[in-house]
Amino acid sequence: MASLNPNLKDFWVDQNLNPIAARVRVLYGGRSSSKSWEYAGRVSWIGQKYKTRVLCVRRFQNKIKESVYTLIKNQIENFGFGDYRALATSIVHKNGTEMVFYGIERNIEEIKSFEGADILWIEEAQNLTKEQWEILEPTIRKEGSEIWVSFNPREVTDFSWRHFVLNPPKGSIVRKINYPDNPFLSKTMIDVINNLKQSDYDAYKHVYLGEPRQDGEGVIIRREWLDSALIYKGKSGAKVIGYDVADSGDDANSYTEMDGNIVDNIVTWQAKEDELNKSAMKVLHRARELDAVIGYDSIGVGAHTGSTLNANNFKNHYKYNAGGKVRKPKARYKGIKNGEFFSNLKAQSWWDVADRFRNTHIHVTTGEKFKHEEMISINPKCDNLEALMVQLSTVKKDYDKLGRVKVESKDDLKARQIESPNEAEGFVIAASRHLVGKTKISTVNIEGL
Repeated sequence: MASLNPNLKDFWVDQNLNPIAARVRVLYGGRSSSKSWEYAGRVSWIGQKYKTRVLCVRRFQNKIKESVYTLIKNQIENFGFGDYRALATSIVHKNGTEMVFYGIERNIEEIKSFEGADILWIEEAQNLTKEQWEILEPTIRKEGSEIWVSFNPREVTDFSWRHFVLNPPKGSIVRKINYPDNPFLSKTMIDVINNLKQSDYDAYKHVYLGEPRQDGEGVIIRREWLDSALIYKGKSGAKVIGYDVADSGDDANSYTEMDGNIVDNIVTWQAKEDELNKSAMKVLHRARELDAVIGYDSIGVGAHTGSTLNANNFKNHYKYNAGGKVRKPKARYKGIKNGEFFSNLKAQSWWDVADRFRNTHIHVTTGEKFKHEEMISINPKCDNLEALMVQLSTVKKDYDKLGRVKVESKDDLKARQIESPNEAEGFVIAASRHLVGKTKISTVNIEGL
């Protein structure tokens, strides 16, 4: 049995029907796509052929009927696999196979002490937290063991979306599967899906095409604006690299290359604490290749960057201090003085790029004309593109004690289980050169900026 669903055959075996090894297997997508049925059929087939220990979990499970217990039991009956016994809280086979079912929230200690698991199946993983994954993953430590993940994406900010789709663990096989890929779907269900498609297309995309919802309340930049930036063809010009500096821990180094008003490339990498100079040199070499100016985060660990560039006779750079003073504080933005509207340079920069993305969206959707420097284009072939898109459309606005707008802090993002937006910060540095007094690239004429 290579697969229950023929469209998933290569999820399990290669062209010669040899098993494909994978530490983590991920099936995600919309409803009625056969994800859970596929895993249930596969695990019941494996269990009757080999002695297998299977740990089936979901975050919330108060009763056995809330687990995949019934689904596996039904697949055993559908395929006519003999010698299985469905007990009160487990399913066993005479060859020693055992399948157990736990809710993570209520049974974390039992899960941590579960020994010798061959397969961990995490169902409805859209509810999984980072902390729970960090407990589950090392629990499955037997040689050759696998972790199966299945979920319907919910929000772009969810841990499961970011960890299993945007940046999956090494050794993963990740597959999106939706209802058109399910050959067993009934005509009645197809009619239900088509009715939603006609009545509420956005809901249809989320429910049946597995597109995560955008956490739009309070965000500074809307995802639909960014989607339009992928369509609009920008104008080439002076080249800029925006460099967000990191040294160790969860943060990553990231730089964005801009060609005129076009986001042309995004590079991200991890570095150790003693590799600040090495990382700066990486950016310097790329700037020389492009004949580009470098903008860099000049606070914290980034403070060293300027001296490194100067020491290597590279003078074409500028500092970006996110917490610095607002530029042209007496000029007006939406009728209010910049110094009274924005809390700091970071807020001014984010609202500036938000305006340019909004203009781009208006231009693409209505045909209204703007100057090229008042819009932004994103090359759809960029590496790390989805990470940038998610980060830009996730960060929310906040207010300081004086009522001025500011950008949501990293601590607030962390409280929402969102990692540091490295790609977004590198992009904002690159896109904000005109705000820090470097006027050789095109500038934005938005109410006095």
